[in-house]
Amino acid sequence: MNKLRYGVVGLGHMGLFHVNLLSAIPEIQFVGVHDLSPERTREIAERYRVTPFADLDTLLDSCDALSVCVPTSLHHAIGLRVLEKGRHALIEKPLTQKVEDAAELVELARERKRILHVGHVERYNGAVQELQHIVEQPHLWESRRLGPNSGRIVDCGVVMDLMIHDLDICLRTVNAPVVAVHGQGSFAAGSPHEDAASALVAFENGCVATFTASRVTQEKIRTLSISQKTSYITLDFTTQDLQIHRQAASTTTTSAEQIRYKQEALVERVFVHRDNPLRSEILHFIRSIQGPASGLEAAYRENLTDLETLRVAAEILRQASSRRP
Repeated sequence: MNKLRYGVVGLGHMGLFHVNLLSAIPEIQFVGVHDLSPERTREIAERYRVTPFADLDTLLDSCDALSVCVPTSLHHAIGLRVLEKGRHALIEKPLTQKVEDAAELVELARERKRILHVGHVERYNGAVQELQHIVEQPHLWESRRLGPNSGRIVDCGVVMDLMIHDLDICLRTVNAPVVAVHGQGSFAAGSPHEDAASALVAFENGCVATFTASRVTQEKIRTLSISQKTSYITLDFTTQDLQIHRQAASTTTTSAEQIRYKQEALVERVFVHRDNPLRSEILHFIRSIQGPASGLEAAYRENLTDLETLRVAAEILRQASSRRP
C-alpha cells in the first residue's frame, strides 16, 4: 500500500512541533512544508530535508493529508482550500473563530468524505484518557489553566487559546447537555483580547463546572479536580499525576486551648502511560484515514462534539466581551 503523503502548512510554534514529529513517523511520506514566509519555509525544509513549497496549491496537489497550523484567523479559509481540494485535514484548535464557519468545514468534510480532525491535543494526554474509566457521576468540576504570557498567540484570548482545552475534556467526560453558561473576562491595559477569564457551565445531569484561564499569572498551573459522591479526583497536567481520594473521614476535637481538625482518606495513584500527546494525536489522525470507511462516521461524531465545545467557548467569550469595562 502506498504511504500517505503528508504536508504541513504554517511553520510557527505549533507547526514546528508537527514537523518535528512527522519527520520521525515511518508510516507516512512526509512531502513538504509551506509558510507565508518564504525564508521560514526554506529554513524548515532544509533543516528537516523535505521539499519547500512556495504556494499552498502546489503543496495540496502533492499531498493526501495536511496539518494546518496557521493562526486561528486563517483556519476557516485554509481549511476550505484543503477540504475543497479533497485532502484530509488536522486543524489546530480552535477549529475556527466562528461557530458557523466551523460547521461549514464539518459539513464539507462529510460531503467530500474526508477526515477532519481538530487539534485538541490534551485529549491524548494519558491521564485524561484514564479519566474516561474513573469519572462516573461528577457533581463538581474545577479546571485551572494559568501561566505567564508567552507572546506567541496574538489573534485570540485565553478562552479560545487555553480554556477551550478544559471545556473539551469536560464536555466529553461529563457527557450531558449544557443548560447554562456564564462567563467573565479581564483585559490587560490596551489588550484587544481577554487575558484572564472565568466561566461556570451547568449540565442537565446536575454537574456544575468552573473554569479559570489566565496568561497574566506568573506561575504555570494546569490542574483539574472532580468531586463525585464516593471519590475526589485530582489531576496535574504538567506532571500527569492522577490521584483518587476515597473513603474520606474527618473528626474535630475541642479543648479549652484549641480546636483540632483531622481528615483521613485512602489515596490511590493511577499509573498513567506517558507518551507524547501530539504524536498520539497525529497517529490517530493518520490511522483514521488509513482505516475502514466507518472511521469517517466516527470522525463526524467527533466533529459534532467539537462544534458543541466551540459553541460553549464562543458564548463564554461573548459574555466576557460584553462586560468589558
